[in-house]
Amino acid sequence: MQVSRITSIFGSVLTALVLSNCAGYHVGAVKPDKMKDVASLSIPTFKNMTLTPRASVLVTNAVIRQTQIDGSYKVAASNKADAVLKGTIKEVRRRPLRTARFNSLKTREMEVELILDYTIEDARTNAVLADGTARGSSHIFLDQNFQLSERQAVEDAAKDLADDLVSKISEGIPGQSSVGAGGGRSLSDRVNL
Repeated sequence: MQVSRITSIFGSVLTALVLSNCAGYHVGAVKPDKMKDVASLSIPTFKNMTLTPRASVLVTNAVIRQTQIDGSYKVAASNKADAVLKGTIKEVRRRPLRTARFNSLKTREMEVELILDYTIEDARTNAVLADGTARGSSHIFLDQNFQLSERQAVEDAAKDLADDLVSKISEGIPGQSSVGAGGGRSLSDRVNL
């Protein structure tokens, strides 16, 4: 008798969950309205307007990898894609955060920030579906091999930028710029130092 009552309660709870459809939760990607028909993206190598070598390859590879991890869009060749993600690395900012204890001119910790302007165009009509600015940053402690430290910081900033960009184009997060509005999140909005 007790078992049938527990089974009855369990069945009622299960039915209530199924009928409530998980209270509005949605499984899968929640793409921005203009991107809802885009299933695949072509991501050609981004342009590099900075003097940082290999930045375009690092950022492009990080964006491709993050897009594949996110799963909202399939990465495809340009002739098979629904849209093309184009980007230009506009700036690599370096900012000292901490100096040496007895020498204020010697930097010990530095922030590296990458800034990318992006545009997503429909592959058939070349109409702009979305555009904006994505940013990524990294903090490094400088050691004797400055070049190695900076290269690692640029790579980490590229991963952070890729996360920011893919979040904007796949989830439609608040603050994403609409076509023609420019914008993106500022560093102070993302990180409180």
